[in-house]
This record gives sequence, structure tokens and C-alpha cells, in this order.
Amino acid sequence: MSSVDQRLVDYRQLMKQVEHLVREIEGSDEAGRTIHKLADAIIRRFREALGIYGGRLYRRHDDDYEVMATFADARPIRGLKIPASYPPIDLALEEGVVYMTADDPRIDRELEARLGVEGFAAVEVGEEEFLLAFNIEPGIHREDVLFSLGVIRHSINQKLREARLAEVFNEARKIQASILPRRMPVYGSFGFYGRTQPMEEVGGDFYDLIPLTDKILGLAIADVSGHGLPAALQVRDVYMGLRMGLARDFKIVRTVERLNQIIHRSTLTSRFVSMFYGELELSGIFIYVNAGHPPPFLLTSAGEVRFLEEGGAVLGPVADGTYERGFVRMQPGDMIVLYTDGLTEAVPAGAAGGGHETEYGVERLIAVARRHSGRPAKEVAEAMLADVEAFCGDAEPQDDRTVLVVTFPPTGAS
Repeated sequence: MSSVDQRLVDYRQLMKQVEHLVREIEGSDEAGRTIHKLADAIIRRFREALGIYGGRLYRRHDDDYEVMATFADARPIRGLKIPASYPPIDLALEEGVVYMTADDPRIDRELEARLGVEGFAAVEVGEEEFLLAFNIEPGIHREDVLFSLGVIRHSINQKLREARLAEVFNEARKIQASILPRRMPVYGSFGFYGRTQPMEEVGGDFYDLIPLTDKILGLAIADVSGHGLPAALQVRDVYMGLRMGLARDFKIVRTVERLNQIIHRSTLTSRFVSMFYGELELSGIFIYVNAGHPPPFLLTSAGEVRFLEEGGAVLGPVADGTYERGFVRMQPGDMIVLYTDGLTEAVPAGAAGGGHETEYGVERLIAVARRHSGRPAKEVAEAMLADVEAFCGDAEPQDDRTVLVVTFPPTGAS
């Protein structure tokens, strides 16, 4: 009997140790090299415990799997191609893990002898792009072999998924960075400042400032349901749909209705979007549509507040949603504050789920705006975000936070 059979293996602890090793190993830019590195390290570190002493890495090319590398104590051989229809490979692709001994009639003994093994033990990794075949120590029980293969497959696939997810998140971050305005526009005497704070690496909040003509500037803020990657991908659709509609010179209501149809047809999981879109003229006239978004507010120089509510339902649920326009006129000394509910629904530590009375609320936001009336838009926006953060204390954000402030400085103000 082999040394593996002469002692009991703590499989639970073994699995933890293998997973820990995999986490420690840095991946490469190419999945095949990552798999090779991981498998080789696992076998060299846990050869006795796993009962595996070598192996081969195959990569799929059309209907064949070709040996692209060997590791540990496997016989050096590269370039060999085996049809994907070979029964042991076909079973590995179907079940993820396969182990066949030399007496199994489905094994090609001549082929296996060429590889220097008597049986066939393999796992599928990388969504069938790769196959890892292993040399098994003699005398290992079938259940032990299958467990060892399962540990290796799970650990390597987990690493690959993490690497691919990191790549997707990186691309999503690049997309969001390209979508959000890099600088505020120069437009008459108006001042603008926007900022978003995603609760995860990427978020579902979005704001935009869109020059339409020399005399009209579009302003948008939106909040996609959900968080993280799915919401960030939906933000891209909102951004593209809005700008495409505006480029075709659609009227403001028609633009929002077409965007609603685009989101309704979306195959992404986040199909509910609240959005506020308005068009500001140099005279201070502001025409807008509120599609189910927390109402922005106009704060006058006299301290009066008007909420911008006219519009319709959130975008997405109903294909034929209809919307109405609203209208206000900014005067020198006024400001408009657009925000997402990540600010107003923020709660302090220990108060999550405690009801509206524990939330930051819009009244606190208005109070900050009043205290900073007449100040630059950036100063107002930063004060609002800082006040929300101070209110929440050590509590982790429960939602993305975004604010966009528009100021109309008093005549003669610098």
C-alpha cells in the first residue's frame, strides 16, 4: 500500500490549505499560464496528501485538446492532440471531474502509455477551454482521487473567476471614468460641480452635463437599481441612450420616453432607473422631466425652496410610459441641487432599517445649502457630502452617493 493509504488525511483541512496556497499565487495575464502555475504549485506542495505527482495542461483548439505544457514529474510531451470526443475527455467536460483506471474499456491504453500513465484522471477548468490531466500514485482509493481532483478544480476555477471578475471591474471602472464629466463646463455666469461616491468599486449613480447649443445646457442625474457591476453596466446604457436621443434633436419629453423604451428592452438585471433631466438656458429658464427621481430643489436667494417634481414614473418597468415637463426660472443668487437617495436615505451606525426618522433626510440637505448660499458650487457640494458622512459616523454606506449643484451667482459677484 502507498504512504497515502497508510494514514488518514484531514480532507477539510487539506482543502483550506490548497485554497490558501492558490490565493497566495499571483495570476498572469494569460489564463493558461495561471492554470499551469497553480497546478504545478499545488502538486509540488501537496503531492503526498493529494496522491498526484504530475500532470499535463491541455487547451482546446476546435474539436481537439492539445498538450500545451507539463508540470511536476510528468513525462515531457507537447503538441499532442486528443479529440474532444475521446470518452474520458467527453466525460470530464460533462461532469467536471473524471477518473478511469486502466481496466476501463473506454480508455485508449496505447495513448495513455504514450503519456506515461495507466489510467485517466482529469478536471475541466476555465469553462472547457482547458483540461488538466494528472498522474496518480498507485494504490489510491477512487474516492480519494476524486476528492483530490475536486479540490484542485474548485480552487483553480475560483482563482480564474476572481481574475476575470477583476478584469471586468477594471473595464467597468474605465467606462465610468470616461462617462463622468472630467471638468465642469463654462456656461454664462453659472457655476457647476458634481461628484459621485460609489459604495462599491463601481456604482449605479450617474450625472452628466451636456452642451446642446451655445444657449442650452443639458443636466442629468440618474440612479440605477442595485449596486456594483450590473448597475454600472446599466449606467452605460443610460448615458448612451440619453446622448443619442439628444443628438437627434428630440424634444425633452420624447428623449426621456425613448430612453425608457431602451431600458425596458434591456437584458441586464438592473432595469429600473430613476432619472432627472433638465435643460438650462442662459436666461435661467430651466425645463425638466423627473422620471421617478428624488426631487431636486431650487433654493432661492431669499431662502425659499421649490421641489422639481413634474415628470412621470421611473424608467424601465413600463414600455409606454408617458412624461410631463416642469418649468422654473433661476434668478441671480439661486441654486439648484440634484442628488441621489444615497444622501437623503443615509443612516448612522446602528440605525440601519430604523425608518425614515433615522435617515439623513432632504431637510438636512436643504439646511446645508442655506448655510452655503452664495458660495461656489464645489464648496456647496463638498459640504453636503461631508455633512452626510459626519451624520453617518462609522456606518458603512448603504448606497451610492451623488450630488450635482448649479449656482447662479448674484449680479456683480466674482
